[in-house]
Amino acid sequence: MAATFSIAPVGAFTDNYIWVLREGARAVAVDPGEAAPLLRYLEQEKLRLEAVLITHHHADHCGGLPELLRACPGVPVYGPAGIPGVSHPVTEGDAIELDMGQAKVLEVPGHTLDHLAYLLDDALFCGDTLFAAGCGRVFEGTPEQMLASLKKLARLPPQTKVYPAHEYTLSNLRFALAADQHNPILAMRHSRDSALRERGLPTLPSTIALETASNPFLRSGEPALREALRQRGGHPGDSEETCFAMLREWKNDFR
Repeated sequence: MAATFSIAPVGAFTDNYIWVLREGARAVAVDPGEAAPLLRYLEQEKLRLEAVLITHHHADHCGGLPELLRACPGVPVYGPAGIPGVSHPVTEGDAIELDMGQAKVLEVPGHTLDHLAYLLDDALFCGDTLFAAGCGRVFEGTPEQMLASLKKLARLPPQTKVYPAHEYTLSNLRFALAADQHNPILAMRHSRDSALRERGLPTLPSTIALETASNPFLRSGEPALREALRQRGGHPGDSEETCFAMLREWKNDFR
């Protein structure tokens, strides 16, 4: 059955998105790092907040909870255990029953150890794990954990829509073009997404199909990526985990 809800981006800070799922007058918010822009949006659109989903404990994803819960007391907040304001801790395999559908919980450690993603119908809310043409930094986990998490997401149906929490697409594409310069999809993406940003529009959502075809972090085992690392003087060997870690380090320093 086709989804009956729509998804809208609410900008926060400089490049965060708070994703709002809306159906009728009901709304569910994902990663409200700031309360004020979300509260303004709910008031303008005459929406009633019915639930909040949190992907991980970084402040730009959950820092707005105290103010938000003062304005919307009693709203259930789902997310990793231990985050102030999370009233319903969830883990891998849990299913959150929302009025607009069932959100499946996926554990995707790497960026943080507590990172979760949510799959609702064909929409994936993946926080800072998978970005359009990129992936999050490995802060608390290991490169092996991050790669395993990305592989888990890459196994989702190709038509799955990908909703990361940041507008990082153009900077990610600049790196992807350097690392995988003969991939024809990347030039198309860069042209299309540059035009969107020039018009002030989001580049998101992406899709799993597009990411598996052009995101270097989902292609770290490909010969073209290994060759790019060797040309930089690296020694990736035959290990996909080593290639992934080297790509992530390259991206960390890429300007």
